[in-house]
This record gives sequence, structure tokens and C-alpha cells, in this order.
Amino acid sequence: MATATKNVTCPSCGFDKNPPGSTRCVSCGAKIELLGKVARTREEELERRYQQEGISLTWLFIALAVQAVLTAALVFGLPRIITALDFEGGNGMVVCVPVWFVGGLLVGMISPGRTFIEPMVASFCVAVPTTFLLVASQTVRTLPTFLYVIMSAIGIMFTLIGAYIGERIQLGPPPKATE
Repeated sequence: MATATKNVTCPSCGFDKNPPGSTRCVSCGAKIELLGKVARTREEELERRYQQEGISLTWLFIALAVQAVLTAALVFGLPRIITALDFEGGNGMVVCVPVWFVGGLLVGMISPGRTFIEPMVASFCVAVPTTFLLVASQTVRTLPTFLYVIMSAIGIMFTLIGAYIGERIQLGPPPKATE
């Protein structure tokens, strides 16, 4: 007769239907360590709750697709449909910053586990060609190239902030102390 094994409860989100022997939570993607391996205080658990565990190539490519589609659609595609919009040069960079923030926020909200570095790396990969295209497209409103680089860096930083906020929204409030 087979012995009944208990499902594993995730220490991060509390999901209690993970199959026995799971290394990652089915619900949030957090690593599940062996029970009783390390006893942590509540403060240590709360600090660990928002730390990135590693880089996921899958979510890096998903974040790259999200950032590329949003940037292409809003910065380059929307002015072709609505001709009154003109995102050439510096105006395009001003639009890219919130677009990358929203892309980071979306990926942070939908990715399992704690993956807020991936949207930032994806944003960097999208920012390089976008910056070159916007510098090349400037005709009337010209900016120095170093301002494009600075604005790209600001956009990448906003992506990191958006992804972190998305992760915080996804994880919800920290668990209450049971005392």
C-alpha cells in the first residue's frame, strides 16, 4: 500500500497544493526549500520575500517581447495611424520612458516568482535600437546624443521600478504575524 504524502506549502505565498518533492511553487514560482532545513525569523523571511532568486531566460524573452511590442506599437506604430502625433527625436524618448515602465509593471505582475531583473535587461535590449532610430529620425527638434543616452538610462531605471512594483502587487501584502 502506498503511503500518503502531504502536499508541500510554499513559504513565500502559502499555496498548499504543491506536489511532494517540488522544488518550486506552482502558484508563485518561488523556491521551496526542505522543511526544517533552516529556521528563519519572521524578519528574515520578509526580507527574503522580495529578493530575486536568479535570472529566468524564459521570462527574459517574454519581457523582451512585451517591451519590443509596446515600444514598436506606441512609439513607432501609433504616429503612422494618428498623423497628428509626432514622436520623432526627443519626443519619442519622452514617450519611451512611461512605455517601458508599463512594460516592466506588466511583466512584474504576470511573472511567477520574483523576476524584476528580466524586464530591465529586456528594456536595455530594446532601448539600444530605439535610441539609434530616434536619433536618426530627428529632423526639426534635435537633441544631443548624450541626452538620448541619459533618457534611455532613465527609462531602463523606470522599467526596474515598474517591475518591482508589479512584483509587489502580485505578491500582495506581507503575511501577518501569528503570535
